[in-house]
Amino acid sequence: MLKSSTCFAAALSAMIATSAAAEGELNLYSSRHYDTDENLYSDFEKATGITINRIEGKADELIARMEAEGANSPADILLTVDTSRLSRAKNAGILQPIESAVLEERIPNNLQDSDNEWFGFSQRGRIIFFDKENVANPPATYADLAKPEYKGQVCIRSSSNTYNQTLLASIVTHEGPEAAKAWAEGIVANMAREPQGGDTDQLRGIVSGECDIAVSNTYYFARAIRKDVKGVSADIDAIGWVFPNQDSYGAHMNLSGAGVAANAPNKENAVLFLEYLASDSAQQYFSAGNDEFPAVEGVALADSVKALGEFKADEVVLSDVAENLPTAQKIFNEAGWK
Repeated sequence: MLKSSTCFAAALSAMIATSAAAEGELNLYSSRHYDTDENLYSDFEKATGITINRIEGKADELIARMEAEGANSPADILLTVDTSRLSRAKNAGILQPIESAVLEERIPNNLQDSDNEWFGFSQRGRIIFFDKENVANPPATYADLAKPEYKGQVCIRSSSNTYNQTLLASIVTHEGPEAAKAWAEGIVANMAREPQGGDTDQLRGIVSGECDIAVSNTYYFARAIRKDVKGVSADIDAIGWVFPNQDSYGAHMNLSGAGVAANAPNKENAVLFLEYLASDSAQQYFSAGNDEFPAVEGVALADSVKALGEFKADEVVLSDVAENLPTAQKIFNEAGWK
């Protein structure tokens, strides 16, 4: 599914360490809020001599800020979560296409923007979780979630959630808008409660008995395996999981990714940083530090991620999925998905 080369990884590390760009600074706008990312930044600074200046905030706020700053924006990199936000940044004109043999070699084609304005560096599966005691036959596919037999059992986030937007857009891509609309209407009919909270709250809904089935990203569950997460970890053995659509196109994956800002004052350093994110060492941080799946094949998984087992991932081209995001939002509205 993904590309790998041990020799190439060593060459990349050497390139970073001896780069002619081993000075100056990098202005990073990031909506990632994970403490373990500190190691990503400090290792890059040590290897290159480049100082990272960080501006952190919510994705939509950072995108709006870069739009408002225009040609005077100091941003070199936008680092954010989910295809929908990366697409939004591209459509806002705040990213630029780049050429990088390193990224072309390391990052799978389906995890790249068609115009090379953004690249995915880590993945999360959006899958089905269920109460082992109450659900004898859990849904095997995303389509199954909408079957009447699961009426009143499903906990899932709101339609404003970017993960759900991209999931529905992927269903539009695979099956067309009519099937996607029928699916959304079926999910609304099967909801155990009105959409509320984050992904961890959907898992807590299983533990509390509010719902028997939930949709969540894998890294929220894997985190509860690795460390104590209130309302989940103590009862984690009661929760089962299904990677959907294993007999068809595979489980939906969403991204954490980044692109070079349209007016980047330190473009060379920005490209170097993206290439660093594709290195084995950085890829290991995404898994070990935040329970994500690396974008690059062959990188070791954290034990918490490995515990989820092997599965078939959807390899749909995510830039194609991004084109269907407006259709997905329209379907949400028509289906009454709050």
